[in-house]
Amino acid sequence: MAKQTNLRETRKYCYLCVNNIVDVDYKDTQLLRRFISSYMKIVPTRRSGVCASHQRKVSNSIKRARFMALLPYIPR
Repeated sequence: MAKQTNLRETRKYCYLCVNNIVDVDYKDTQLLRRFISSYMKIVPTRRSGVCASHQRKVSNSIKRARFMALLPYIPR
């Protein structure tokens, strides 16, 4: 049986934990754009490298910012 190799050798660290960002504010659109793909989808945890608790906060903040028309739902 062949040995499985891990494609990603280096571990991603949570951007928010490293920079001591406690609260993710929905009004901070520059920070939230970091966690949105070019198709305006919320980037999954395995790609963004954010821990689970911050991923929940980020996704809720993105949804609130979209509702308040600070971020678009679809790309232009």
